[in-house]
Amino acid sequence: MKQLLLILLFAVVCFNPETRLVFSSNGEGTVTVIRQESPDKYSVLETVKTAPGARTMALDLKTHKIFLPLADFAPAPTPENPRPRGRIISGTFRILILGM
Repeated sequence: MKQLLLILLFAVVCFNPETRLVFSSNGEGTVTVIRQESPDKYSVLETVKTAPGARTMALDLKTHKIFLPLADFAPAPTPENPRPRGRIISGTFRILILGM
């Protein structure tokens, strides 16, 4: 039987030491990709659109893929209540996968 070593890091900020990329997931629906130029210098490469609520992420250091779990919530945001914390709508859970 083959053994599979899968290394995942779970966080809202992940660092890939091989690619020197930092990923910061932002709850409003983006992931910021930052390159470590040197130990004291970083530059933003891009901001990738994801989905609102996709904050926690896992980074697979072998495949360099990022996994973001998310679901739809009720009630929806309104101008009067832009950040409601409602219940998860049944059947809407999914995993967004980004290849970096």
